[in-house]
Amino acid sequence: MSEQKLSRRRRFIERVRHAKHPLTGWRRWAVIAGQGVAGFVAVFAAVNLALSLSTFRGDQPLERTVQELQGLWFSALDGQPVAPEAFATIYGRELGPKPDTRAIHAHLEREAEDGVFLLDHVMIERIRALNGRVDARAIPSGVYVGAHALGPDGLPFVPVTKYLAHYLLFPRHAYILVVPEAGEAISFSASQNAKFNIREKPDRLAAVIAPYDSDAYDFPSSGQALHEMTLVTRDPARVAEAVGMLRRAQAQLAARDLRYGLLAPNSNTVIGCLLQEADAIDQERRGSILLALRAPGFGAACD
Repeated sequence: MSEQKLSRRRRFIERVRHAKHPLTGWRRWAVIAGQGVAGFVAVFAAVNLALSLSTFRGDQPLERTVQELQGLWFSALDGQPVAPEAFATIYGRELGPKPDTRAIHAHLEREAEDGVFLLDHVMIERIRALNGRVDARAIPSGVYVGAHALGPDGLPFVPVTKYLAHYLLFPRHAYILVVPEAGEAISFSASQNAKFNIREKPDRLAAVIAPYDSDAYDFPSSGQALHEMTLVTRDPARVAEAVGMLRRAQAQLAARDLRYGLLAPNSNTVIGCLLQEADAIDQERRGSILLALRAPGFGAACD
């Protein structure tokens, strides 16, 4: 580097070091605080983006990302039908434009072979169009943990926030899905009473067990269109007793009258503790750093 360039560089550094900030007093510290908050959000978003693009990718990460983007694009607003071309666009190459229930079941069976698969709003709506409900005719019987981002479902925010929620800004919310051999699928969702429109003790932690349909708390919708499903068990005996176990857990949670916590105890804490008590996951795995980042509260202590 020439002496002239070195001299320019030194003069520039000196000007930066000795520059007088145009603001003083509380205004200056307000700007500094704002910059700090913006920096923290940017770091959090970068970490979440890295996790979104590096985990749950399967053997074909690029195809999975394309499927996610298409699933988000075609997710419909609450009360609105999914676009007619949505299913063929996302799944047509593998399943054809109008597969039957058996073809969808076989597809999800293959997807779940490694224990995880993506269940999106478009697929769920196709299953409901064929069968009228979600059950073992389309989704292989078993107990699953679903995880999805949280975001608004209405205009004007959802067209932007559904992408931000999935890739950048928000962690995951977990729930349990039970698909019995016979009968409709059942979801177990935990949150604060206010989220379930329960006015009494709105800040208390509670659980709801409901059919997995459009009225269920964790049913795929425009703001939370992509659900990362993890298979817990396919054992018919455990699947058959799962709903009874969840009802007991629901009653115990109501009796404890816990206050909902932003980090813990929260919905993810309930799911994590249930899985540990059912020997589906160990304490070390439940408390892993990756799960702590993606599902805050999942690894919190179980009382």
